Amino acid sequence: MTPPPRPPVWLLVGMAAIGSFALNVFVPSIPGLVAYFASDFATVQLALSLYFVAIAAGQLVYGPLSDRYGRRPVLLAGVAIYVAASAACALAPSIETLIAARMLQALGACSGMVISRAIVRDVYDRATAASALGYITGTMAIVPALAPAVGGYLDLWFGWRASFAATLVFGLAVLVAAIPAAHETNPRVGRRSEGVLLGYAALLRSGAFLGYAVNVSMTTAAYFAFLAVAPVLMIEGLGLSTGETGIWFISISGSYMVGNFLAGRYSPRLGLDRMIVAGSLLACLCGAVLVGFAATGQLSPLAVFGPCTMIGLANGLSQPNGIVGAISAEPRLVGAASGLLGFLQMATGALGTVAVGHLHDGTLLPLAVTMLGMLLVGAAALTLRRPAPLSA
Repeated sequence: MTPPPRPPVWLLVGMAAIGSFALNVFVPSIPGLVAYFASDFATVQLALSLYFVAIAAGQLVYGPLSDRYGRRPVLLAGVAIYVAASAACALAPSIETLIAARMLQALGACSGMVISRAIVRDVYDRATAASALGYITGTMAIVPALAPAVGGYLDLWFGWRASFAATLVFGLAVLVAAIPAAHETNPRVGRRSEGVLLGYAALLRSGAFLGYAVNVSMTTAAYFAFLAVAPVLMIEGLGLSTGETGIWFISISGSYMVGNFLAGRYSPRLGLDRMIVAGSLLACLCGAVLVGFAATGQLSPLAVFGPCTMIGLANGLSQPNGIVGAISAEPRLVGAASGLLGFLQMATGALGTVAVGHLHDGTLLPLAVTMLGMLLVGAAALTLRRPAPLSA
């Protein structure tokens, strides 16, 4: 049987990156929105936390739909929703409207996140999928590396609405490119499959899925917790501008990109499990260093971003391998596994941002302890994994 055509790598990167771009370009504007809308930090942060909730819930829907009806139509519908919601964000007259539009934006963005992972697994075998995903996510990491700086300077020069105008342009570009180039890759499209709930129940009973999925989810949640509080520490605690804060964020995404490329190069040689264990142990070690800085009262850009830059490198090593391990658990449920994995990532991320938002006391300690705890749970979850897939 002729293998399904591979969409261009640049399109897979764009599909996956629209959600990350919308997430990261908005972050430097969070402190200023408190004053702009005469609101409070907890309310404004809902535009971040509920983005995670919506992007988590949406992935539970897109994954099974793409298994049943195909990757292409589900992708195009989702990106169209993202474009419309980005326009609504840019025009929002109140914080309540902005939060609602952000949730709709997330519902559209998650289509690209789910389906890009599923396409990689459709067109590559398990042995090479982690390497391919490492290179793809490494290239994609350029977007979150630059997005905070772009958002910071757009906010500084034109106001916060300009950041959402940028997400609108990005989404339109991906949609226009996907119409001719996003070929159908699902070899099982149209076939009768087990019910959505039964499929998810099977995945949640599988050590082959859970061990990898919890590891990926907890390392993602640690990053999201950092994303929620680090701008406040830098801008309000240390007096940095939004532009300067965005520049510091480049180190996080840059180190993650390096880790991704290392995963792409060495995963076929060393194997999924060794790469995940190495990345998880390095992340826990750096998390402990961050707690040490916090416990001694240190608060500086280097104290915050130094350990977290190394955590980004560690996550870059482990995550592409963990993602492939999770979505390979059951070949009949690649889309569903991708969606459930995405849900777990974003749900834990949302809980993490809410937790650190309420624990935040102006110091580094609550963030550092929260991040280390998440990284330790992720490392411990590796004991759940099983090499054998579910039965056919």
